[in-house]
Amino acid sequence: MEEFLNQTFWGNNIQAYIIAAGILIIGVILVKILQKIVLFRLKKWAEKTETTIDDLLIKTIEKSLIPLLYYGIFYSAITSLTLHNRVSRIIEVASLFIVTFFIVRFISSTIMFSITYFIKKQERGEEKARQLRGMTVLINIFVWVIGLVFLMDNLGFDISAVIAGLGIGGIAIALAAQTILGDLFSYFVIFFDRPFEVGDFITVQDKVGTVEYTGIKTTRVRALTGEQLVFSNTDLTNSRIHNFKKMQERRVVFKLGVVYQTTAAQLEEIPKLVRGIIESHNDVRFDRGHFATFSDFSLNFEFVYFVISSEYLIYMDTQQSINLQIYKEFEKRGIEFAYPTQTLYLNKEEKS
Repeated sequence: MEEFLNQTFWGNNIQAYIIAAGILIIGVILVKILQKIVLFRLKKWAEKTETTIDDLLIKTIEKSLIPLLYYGIFYSAITSLTLHNRVSRIIEVASLFIVTFFIVRFISSTIMFSITYFIKKQERGEEKARQLRGMTVLINIFVWVIGLVFLMDNLGFDISAVIAGLGIGGIAIALAAQTILGDLFSYFVIFFDRPFEVGDFITVQDKVGTVEYTGIKTTRVRALTGEQLVFSNTDLTNSRIHNFKKMQERRVVFKLGVVYQTTAAQLEEIPKLVRGIIESHNDVRFDRGHFATFSDFSLNFEFVYFVISSEYLIYMDTQQSINLQIYKEFEKRGIEFAYPTQTLYLNKEEKS
């Protein structure tokens, strides 16, 4: 038996091969047990909790730790044998690639999960999370480039020359794509500063609409007339934006003009009358009402009130109701609204 175990093939005896095979088989069995028992129980436990951090932990174990364990078992088994220098070098390089791949994937997944988790906790989180696609690509590219540089450093390449080359290339790309990079930085400003979000009703100069999508370079707005407006992100960050979604109440200013034939008693009654009409409406706060000016053909009143709602339809319905009631009350009391008129006085001269 000892003679059989001491037989040598490719620089290793049969006993060494049996030990390597044992390491491989026992290791695989242990990992399978870990998957079937420990990981299964962790999944059951995670389903009962409200937090998603434990879900991230389990997914990380499944996608990164388990494959690394399998490769670690294979590496331990194969390195227990006496190998040729070239084979050892190939295994070492392959190990660097595999370990770097899983580490970088773990870091990228962790970053993206953290950002997504933070965004989804906010209002309309699902819509905002869909906007992360552009940022996901950028973050993944950045993380994988760092991982590639780390890999090249471990393989013995001169990283300083590579970094210098990347720096020069980055400057050249930046000069050639200033507009695109400007929109990209504006995208980050919009994403983190949040002057508006998907679903907000905004006004940009003379353009009005609802924000539908914010991308790396452009933001798309659905106009009231139906068409889609496409703005570059830089244009939006450089413009004055009116965000009506953030508005909690609307200030309404309107003027009334009555004819000069209106009596003094009626003039004193008008502010009280209009105030009563305004205050009779729900979700409306009266601010002021005054006999303001003498005009060429009218006596002018100015009134201010607030509609305690950001909804445009509620604002218009309230304004219409107030206007109709004012018209009806003026009609009952014989108060006439003014309009541009001229009165001509003619003198008839007597013949001599």
